[in-house]
Amino acid sequence: MPVRIGQIGLGAWGRNLLRTFYNLPEARLVTGCDINTGQLSKISGVFPGVTWTKDYSELVSDPDLDAVVIATPPADHFKLASRALEAGKDVFVEKPLALDVDDGRKLIEIAGKNERILMVGHIMEYHPASLKLKEYISSGKLGRVYYLYSSRVNLGKVRDIENSLWSFAPHDISMIMFLLDKAPVGVTSTGASYLQKDIEDVTFLTLHFDDKTMAHIHVSWLDPHKERKLTVVGSKMMAVFDDTESTEKIRLYDKGVDTKLDYTTYGEYLSLRAGDIVIPRIDSTEPLIGECSHFIDCVKSRKRPTSDGRDGLRVLTVLTAAQNSMEKGGAPVDIKFDL
Repeated sequence: MPVRIGQIGLGAWGRNLLRTFYNLPEARLVTGCDINTGQLSKISGVFPGVTWTKDYSELVSDPDLDAVVIATPPADHFKLASRALEAGKDVFVEKPLALDVDDGRKLIEIAGKNERILMVGHIMEYHPASLKLKEYISSGKLGRVYYLYSSRVNLGKVRDIENSLWSFAPHDISMIMFLLDKAPVGVTSTGASYLQKDIEDVTFLTLHFDDKTMAHIHVSWLDPHKERKLTVVGSKMMAVFDDTESTEKIRLYDKGVDTKLDYTTYGEYLSLRAGDIVIPRIDSTEPLIGECSHFIDCVKSRKRPTSDGRDGLRVLTVLTAAQNSMEKGGAPVDIKFDL
């Protein structure tokens, strides 16, 4: 039997989720909800068989629904997710899990108490290129990862509620922790507001891990480039994941620095290595389809999602520490996880 779904929030990204869940054979989209009548009128004729409402409480209390998808502004995530979980629904909530660490922790507790699935929309953990990169890192193909750096910038939609850190950086924070299979112990972050007061258009943050690995993240909606790129520098090889490429999303560089014995001095010396560039074949599955299918599978099988509530709380904890650092002018902030 298909999983019966109701969705709250039908904005730009919400419509992408709606389309994806509507077309999944293992799901049945029953109800869509948005307080904006304009949003409802735009899509009401596009998805036959779906019921539309402005009242989210109607959707949450519907006994015929198995799960609720939440794609509203982040300020509403805790209220809506907690109501749905307490009503016995499994929940998919877009990133970030919440805006407050305590609220994120409460959602995990509510989900556990009611034996419900709680999944956070960290889409980069379901990207075929991310999965391939993780395979390379876990197998040791890249060697020891020294550092990573990412850029997620564009001259695009300017947000008027959340800053660039909270809007864009969850993608890269979740992806980096997913790839490394560990969490940072500290962060430094700086940002600046140019277009609107107290809403940072650009943010730079650096994550520090306990084994000296570093990760640097640059996010902005005020930039001449459209770029979504991650570089991983390892002791054996280096890799670049460019999500703006249509097909050749990953390039592996057989480049590095080797330590060799110098027989003339009986010491060691460093030599540069520049080998081949390999472009591996990457599965062409749309990341959003992979993410939504994973949620449906977890609802049916009752298994823990890859981006479960604890994963969402880890990302939320890093975001909170980064915001704290930014407000302190870039001062280092330790990250402590209470999961």
